[in-house]
Amino acid sequence: MGGFSTEIQMHRRTAVVLLLSFGFFAIASTAQNAPITLNVDAREAPRRIFHAQLTFPVSAGPLTLYYPKWLPGNHRPTGPIANVVGLRFSAGGRVLPWNRDDVDMYAFHVSVPAGTSTLEASFDYVTPSRGPGRFDPVSTDQLMILNWNVVLLYPAGKPARDYQYTATLELPAGWNFGTALPVASHAGERITFAPAPLNTLVDSPVLAGANYRAVPLPTPGAPPQELDIAADSAAALEIPEQSVTDYTQLMAEAQALFGAHHYRDYHFLLTLSDVEPPNGLEHHESSDDRAPERTLIDPNLRKLMAGLLPHEFVHSWNGKYRRPAGLATSDYQQPMKGELLWVYEGLTTYLGEVLTARSDLYTPAQFREQLALTAAEMDHRAGRIWRPLEDTAVSAQILYEAPREWTAWRRSADFYPESELIWLEADTIIRKQSNGRRSLDDFCRAFEGPPSGPPEMKPYTLDDVVAALNQVAPYDWRGFFQARVYAAAPRAPLGGIEQGGWRLVYNDTPNELLQAGEKFAHGMDLTDSLGMMIRQEKKEEEGTIVDVIPGMAAAASGIAPGMKLVAVNGRKWSPEVLLATLRARAPMQLLVENIGYYKTYTVSYDGGPRFPHLVRSEGQPDVLGEIIKPHGSRQ
Repeated sequence: MGGFSTEIQMHRRTAVVLLLSFGFFAIASTAQNAPITLNVDAREAPRRIFHAQLTFPVSAGPLTLYYPKWLPGNHRPTGPIANVVGLRFSAGGRVLPWNRDDVDMYAFHVSVPAGTSTLEASFDYVTPSRGPGRFDPVSTDQLMILNWNVVLLYPAGKPARDYQYTATLELPAGWNFGTALPVASHAGERITFAPAPLNTLVDSPVLAGANYRAVPLPTPGAPPQELDIAADSAAALEIPEQSVTDYTQLMAEAQALFGAHHYRDYHFLLTLSDVEPPNGLEHHESSDDRAPERTLIDPNLRKLMAGLLPHEFVHSWNGKYRRPAGLATSDYQQPMKGELLWVYEGLTTYLGEVLTARSDLYTPAQFREQLALTAAEMDHRAGRIWRPLEDTAVSAQILYEAPREWTAWRRSADFYPESELIWLEADTIIRKQSNGRRSLDDFCRAFEGPPSGPPEMKPYTLDDVVAALNQVAPYDWRGFFQARVYAAAPRAPLGGIEQGGWRLVYNDTPNELLQAGEKFAHGMDLTDSLGMMIRQEKKEEEGTIVDVIPGMAAAASGIAPGMKLVAVNGRKWSPEVLLATLRARAPMQLLVENIGYYKTYTVSYDGGPRFPHLVRSEGQPDVLGEIIKPHGSRQ
């Protein structure tokens, strides 16, 4: 997501700040000849509390310190400052007064006394057991993942890369850890990390736990790569050998796709816990991957989560190494501009799904089922007639936190799934223009590939993307994106599927991945028949209608999101009862509760169950099959 949002839901898949930064308050200065030290005591992580102490080299005068606000990969101001408690500043053993800025809630002002060379700051970070934020630290009795941005402050006035931090971390007794951050020393539960620029520190989370396992994923010619796993149970660590083989192959397929790497070593930090919804957040040399506890040992969950690690791994190239200029801010207080998230996240979604198939984490049939779900979901997005895809990217910071109700009419972060369709179409166009000699792989190598080296960031603009595509295959790429990204359109861009030798159809055979998702999320997706989605994740939510599709049967009858389904044709509702009624193509009377009021709605629909699939187009080559053929050497 940022990052890869794998939350399995029933919809498928300012001037004042600049003044504070560079004006009056920036003049109290930090004497940045020595590194800032950060000591984090995480021994109470099972209680969901982290103790942070910082020491800043300073000189006398007013000083502003920031708590990180706009976080890379989140694409919005999600720094969880409400969880900062017990803040205290001191110098020479004397507690100093401070005040929070009354415009920027993330800025703290303190006056450094004369003769002071160091300022100490301390606070606790407390995390709820189930936080509202998608990237709050996970902390349970058995594990934790620490994102450094939640336990630090930094001075105003310089880019993040210009501040050096030396960090230490103390873990609960017996816990092991994984991270991409270089370690200087490790004694018992205390880890001292090598000095690192602030931007590297924030980009290098630490996963730790009592149940921990490191799985090497070696690839010839690549730096060390591994899967670090922490789980809420020892049994959850028992990854099948075939999965190890597939993840190792993923590394080889990515190397073949991009032709280079931009990391010193790479760590998948996989948290296996049911504490919060599945998700992922990209980093340059690692990824913060969160999945249900039994993901590695439950075939159904492995299928659902197959694309998580490939998506986040692609971000090392597309998002971290190459990043849209509007997202390439120099510190964590500057607002990010998300217009090109359809490249950052959309291209990553496409490449991640392709690599999932090339690595055998998906079968070819599962890849097509996933693609059919995406195509159907986007084709049913009624909001596409008024909201172009580009606006979902620009307004990502709003849409990420929008309620699930009315998603079809509002649109959501559609720059993820719909852009997959757009980049698939671009891939098929390149193959056609070049008579099969070139593909989107060539664009990836040219734009995001060699030379290999340590992490760096190269910003880009839309002009750069268009120019690079034209170097691979001359075409009206600007017009292509204008029609599909910047203009509203009543239908989803299905050209890539059709040019790939397939077509989208609906029938009464359940879609394999949709069926797996329904079991996990305890809901019912009737998007393609009645045009509504139902959830029953919790007892009190049973039968809740999450969304309806404008223009389809449920919405036309008067049913709206937020209502609760009570009975179907006079019988208490259940997924089985509703599905049987659909299959019988019988007249349908739905008794619905609407916040204490009950009403029966007549739903005019006799089409039976409908689920999306892809079927071959006769007489056309199977380009989709060519796209997902393995490219890397088999291990």
